[in-house]
Amino acid sequence: MDLSYFRFEHDASVASLPPELAVLLVGVAARQAASPTAMAQALIAPTAAVAAVFVPQSGTFDERMAARIRDWKEE
Repeated sequence: MDLSYFRFEHDASVASLPPELAVLLVGVAARQAASPTAMAQALIAPTAAVAAVFVPQSGTFDERMAARIRDWKEE
């Protein structure tokens, strides 16, 4: 199983998206950033208690699954 990112292929065709889609995505991102939840989250200082909950020591949210993926061998 390859979990790496796709590499950019120079000979691949590029899809052209309409500009209206870019404007729509920017609007969605702006509304999400202005939401009460996002503003409350921005006020939380990165203390040790917050880091213990949101930033696990192992760097993964599910240590057992990360270990299974790491140890998995393709047959």
